[in-house]
Amino acid sequence: MFRRKGKLKKEFDHNLRNLIIETKEDWNNAKVIEGLMDDYDLDVIAQRKIAESIHFYLFKEARIRKILIK
Repeated sequence: MFRRKGKLKKEFDHNLRNLIIETKEDWNNAKVIEGLMDDYDLDVIAQRKIAESIHFYLFKEARIRKILIK
């Protein structure tokens, strides 16, 4: 009866790990784009900050769930 709970937890933990990896890549790409810019563009800075906040929110959730990311 309770086996489903463990299976669902593993599945959602795996999805969270994948999301963290994807958001880290997005954040790194946004940092690179911001570094390559010649002028000051608020849209690019906002996109970097959005990607950074999403990544740190997911990372905080992983710490709460005690998920190891390798």
